[in-house]
Amino acid sequence: MALEIAKNDSGDRNRMKIKIFSCGGTIDKVYFDAKSDFSVGEPHIRAVFKDANIDFDFVVESLMRKDSLEMTGEDRALIRDRISNEEANLILLTHGTDTMTLTAEALMGISEKVIVLTGSMTPARFHVTDAIFNIGCAVGALQSKPPGVYITMNGRVFTAGKVRKNRDRQRFEETA
Repeated sequence: MALEIAKNDSGDRNRMKIKIFSCGGTIDKVYFDAKSDFSVGEPHIRAVFKDANIDFDFVVESLMRKDSLEMTGEDRALIRDRISNEEANLILLTHGTDTMTLTAEALMGISEKVIVLTGSMTPARFHVTDAIFNIGCAVGALQSKPPGVYITMNGRVFTAGKVRKNRDRQRFEETA
C-alpha cells in the first residue's frame, strides 16, 4: 500500500502541481556506521523542498524503499501502473541510479505526462551530495520538457532509452 508523506497545496489552480513518487535508492539512504551499513529511509525530498523555499504544490508518495539493484519487473509494473493512473501530469520519480535507465524505459509510452527520474550518487542527508542539484534539475525539466520520460543527473537532462550510467566516471551519459 502506498503511503502519502508530504503535501503542500495552496488551493491555487494556476500553481504548478507535481506528484513525486519515491522508490528509495541512494538518495534516501541512511548510513549507520563506518562499515557502510545502511537502510533506505523515508523520502528526503520534502526536506530538500523546505530548505529551497519552493513555490509550487507537491505530494510525495512512497512506493517502496529499495536499492534499485533489488528492484524487480513487478516493482517496475507497480511504478508504471501508479504513474499511468495518477491524475497529475508532472511526475518526479526518485530512484536508485543503478537501474534507473531500466525503469525509465519501462515508463516509455505513457502519454500526456512529463515523467522525470532522478537520484544521487551520495545520500541527500550527506553534507556533500549531488541529490539537491539533481532534484532541482528535475524540477526544471518538469517545467520545460514536452510529455515524455527523462532522466536528470549530473546537470543534464537525458531522454529515456538514450542514456546509460557510467559507473567508472560516476555519471550518466548519452548513448547513440
